[in-house]
Amino acid sequence: MTQAIRLAINGASGRMGRALLALIREDRRFELVHAVVSAGSEHDGTPVFGELSTSLRYTHDWSAAPGADVVVDFSGPDGLSAALAHCIEHRIALVTGTTGIDATIEAQLDDAARRIAVLRAANFSLGVAVLTRLLREAAAALPDWDLEIVEAHHGRKEDAPSGTALALGHAAATARGTTLEKDGVYVREGRPGARRSGNIGFAVVRGGDVVGEHTALLLGHGERVELSHRATDRSIFARGALEAAAWLAGQKPGSYSIDDLLQTRHAKAAL
Repeated sequence: MTQAIRLAINGASGRMGRALLALIREDRRFELVHAVVSAGSEHDGTPVFGELSTSLRYTHDWSAAPGADVVVDFSGPDGLSAALAHCIEHRIALVTGTTGIDATIEAQLDDAARRIAVLRAANFSLGVAVLTRLLREAAAALPDWDLEIVEAHHGRKEDAPSGTALALGHAAATARGTTLEKDGVYVREGRPGARRSGNIGFAVVRGGDVVGEHTALLLGHGERVELSHRATDRSIFARGALEAAAWLAGQKPGSYSIDDLLQTRHAKAAL
């Protein structure tokens, strides 16, 4: 029998942390060895799975953490910094979806990739990763077609366009040899004039309980191509993070993405 992957979760009481815990109980690939929450959390010191006897308990630090093969982090900048230091010291792979980090932590992650395997993603949906790859190829193959990206999310989402929409835009722009800073268009109202060739436009929809929808429209003369992804269950992001963790645990030091995981799968399928 293959030995279970020893997993630690950072940000274990957050939305993504709870989703990971719900999945890991049924996933025999993993053994949960550590569950970290923020200092002062109401969960600190309580049993992770509710049993009162010998169950694993939430903790706010890494000082007594047992050995692990990989850490999955969905916390915040401070939480990520602490987890990163622990991973570097003990040579543990790190999967992180934490956003809003500053240049200092960015540099720390880049430096850490020389000593440990680090996988970062703004969106852990495997479907979105495939969508990004398809859009990259389509944008390069159809360089003269107009490109618009439409995204929809629930009414409580505060940022716009979504991070995933922007990531799609960056991928398409790079494929066309340009940047969003140069060709991205985020607002159209009044009389903005005719569409400029090469622009990558964004449109935003907010309302209801939409988990997340992204569509890239490539519009030519007399025809168009639509590439879409619709998320109907938030658990897909946790599932993707666990797939990334299972894959990353066996990788050499370096900086990785979800696309690297997909490439490995594609290569194995081609054998």
